[in-house]
Amino acid sequence: MNQRRRILGIDPGSRLTGFGILDFDGDTPAYVSSGTVKSIDGGFADRLRQIFEAVGGIMHEFSPDIVAIESVFMHKNASSALKLGHARSAALCATFEHDVEVFEYAPREIKQAVVGTGSATKEQVQHMVVSILKLDGTPAPDAADALAAALCHGNQHRVHAQLGTGKRIAGLR
Repeated sequence: MNQRRRILGIDPGSRLTGFGILDFDGDTPAYVSSGTVKSIDGGFADRLRQIFEAVGGIMHEFSPDIVAIESVFMHKNASSALKLGHARSAALCATFEHDVEVFEYAPREIKQAVVGTGSATKEQVQHMVVSILKLDGTPAPDAADALAAALCHGNQHRVHAQLGTGKRIAGLR
């Protein structure tokens, strides 16, 4: 039985937040849209507002059923990790008014699902996203990472459905 679903992948960042939207018909992905939210102007709170508003606009325009977001990983310093966490939260909060399930995946897990190795480079992720989705052009690195998050969930969905497991973020949906 095929299940149609639209997945919004998000690669959060305090200056560049990637998004990618895929439609899945069963296990088959189809590219819908992708891009990068640039939040480089103003103070940090202004940049978080830009992320929140942009992701909210994406939610309204494309009406995804599911959100797959990259989890926070430890940066070289705590300040960078905190900023990434704030950007991720701004993106997540923009999904709350919509009736969607939100799942999170570690960066290594996303790379493993799309490239076959958790230590893949951004270029390798871009290459595999283009190959899997049969795209005419190469998306920006952050958009490719977001598309990879959506692909990861689309691929994991089948496994989680069979096992009755998942990485849904507690309290959402």
